[in-house]
Amino acid sequence: LMVWGFRRPAARVVLLDRNRQIFLVKGSDPMRPEKGTWWEIPGGGIERGESSADAAKRELYEECGFKNVVVGPCIWTQYVEFDFAMYHFKSDERIHLAETEESAEWDPKGLEALEAAAFEEGRWWALEDLLASEEQTLPERLREFLPQIINGDLPESPIDISPIGGPLPPD
Repeated sequence: LMVWGFRRPAARVVLLDRNRQIFLVKGSDPMRPEKGTWWEIPGGGIERGESSADAAKRELYEECGFKNVVVGPCIWTQYVEFDFAMYHFKSDERIHLAETEESAEWDPKGLEALEAAAFEEGRWWALEDLLASEEQTLPERLREFLPQIINGDLPESPIDISPIGGPLPPD
């Protein structure tokens, strides 16, 4: 099995609406359906010369169709390694808080072919529904760190939410 690996900086977004619900996208691996499904925060790779905030805003439009968003500070960082569709990703992620006045419907505008195969739906989640759910989430530790953010308790500098016991980033 050939797996191509690469390391990349990525930006992700905790997007909240005026009711403090978070927007998550349901994903799966089109090449490995046995991995099941998960709900993830939107995001993707940062392009050369792009800030993480700009990448977050672009990804929200491409992956979700959301335009009227205000991208705020980077609240979390994580280093994750994962396999997706025959690629091995080593991802340095900056996760921003973003807010929108409208609870818009999921309407992606620029999915790549793999993303279109991987993303099934997107929806808004109330915190209590997410905490009560058994669904897998990405970031893995989303349920642990999200309540403070929803309560408006933002860290002064980004918190590392990397999976516990996960790989250490290469130097």
